[in-house]
Amino acid sequence: MLNPRIEINLAEIENNTKKIVELASNRGIDIWAVTKGATADLKVAKAMLAGGAVGLADSRIRNLKGLKSLDCPLMLLRIPMLSEVNEVVEIVDISLNSELELIKRLNQVANSKGKVHKIILMVDLGDRREGILPEDLFEVAKVTKKLSNIELIGLGTNLACFRGILPNQDNMTQLMDLVNNIREELEIELPIISAGNSSSLPLLLDLKHTPVSNQLRVGETILLGREVPSGEKFELTSLATFKLIAELIELKEKPTASQGEQGNNAFGQKQEILDKGVRKRGILGIGRQDIDPNSLFPLNPKISIEGASSDHLIVDLSKVDNIKLGDEIEFRLGYGSLLHAMTSPYVEKVYHIEEE
Repeated sequence: MLNPRIEINLAEIENNTKKIVELASNRGIDIWAVTKGATADLKVAKAMLAGGAVGLADSRIRNLKGLKSLDCPLMLLRIPMLSEVNEVVEIVDISLNSELELIKRLNQVANSKGKVHKIILMVDLGDRREGILPEDLFEVAKVTKKLSNIELIGLGTNLACFRGILPNQDNMTQLMDLVNNIREELEIELPIISAGNSSSLPLLLDLKHTPVSNQLRVGETILLGREVPSGEKFELTSLATFKLIAELIELKEKPTASQGEQGNNAFGQKQEILDKGVRKRGILGIGRQDIDPNSLFPLNPKISIEGASSDHLIVDLSKVDNIKLGDEIEFRLGYGSLLHAMTSPYVEKVYHIEEE
């Protein structure tokens, strides 16, 4: 079998989706499955739909173009570029927006194509990524309402992705107040309140919490079974979704102390050197082009990651017995490594359909 490779358990991904959909539907919430962590892989996307997701969402129009064959609702998560508005109107059903100039351009293109394009206005509630500031929202909504080929279907917000600001009762109440204000003042129905992502799921386990949202955009907890941003296992989901395998290409006893004058490495970083004496060190045939060494976790607890260059991953194998050149080492992935590995053409994708 080719190495390096990522083994993808489609049954576990479907089951994770099903568990989250059940949790959310009991609270009146629809789940849109976010495919970007798996580069909109068609088999992964099908597993998400089989698990009950109402639609698929991604940040890249190229990915959504590939998902069009699945004949399901599609949402563009990243604010569209002016250069891609034609494709946005042609390919996606809903886009998230925060720039009035861009919304007007979407309206022009939709008009020329005889279409009505649905949008959700994004509000910045403190995480400081995309979104209209609350004090500016009313005027943007007012202008948007007048556009002939744009249907404003809801408000949304994004939390925990940039500054790590978590969803809570305060920012959810603020969003609901904004929704109610626009509904009353502009007489817009606003049926969708898209109030978050995987980071909102732990709130749904708290029966004392009354959800504001009726739509969540969930990727990481489906794909990796983890809470965001803690990285801990989410209690309803499985971690056995993706596994990375890399092959040992060098195995030697080497001193950990470097020799010679130290400068920055290839990535402009000056690495701290800890002299731990002579250790059994291995090099694997995979590197930063394929993974993020900071979000990669050996399944064998006796193995530790020392670092990585573009094409090499260095591991300490001093506590591991009976290991030889050509052996494979298995890893669980964090979100950063999943993004890299699924994007890299140098990582073979292998699919399984049975639950572990």
